[in-house]
Amino acid sequence: MGRGRQKAKHTKVARELKYFSPDTNLSALERELAAAEAARVREEDPWAEYASKYNTEDDDEN
Repeated sequence: MGRGRQKAKHTKVARELKYFSPDTNLSALERELAAAEAARVREEDPWAEYASKYNTEDDDEN
């Protein structure tokens, strides 16, 4: 009595997942992707801020 009922429940859940279509909040997705892009741009050269702040050796010699 156990396997048939269990298989039917799994089939039902699989069918619900297959045909489930949640509403997509496109504006929230756009904000998330824009934030990820901005974070990636900031991470390109993490030492640039320190280089411009402390790299004054070339400026003082001339």
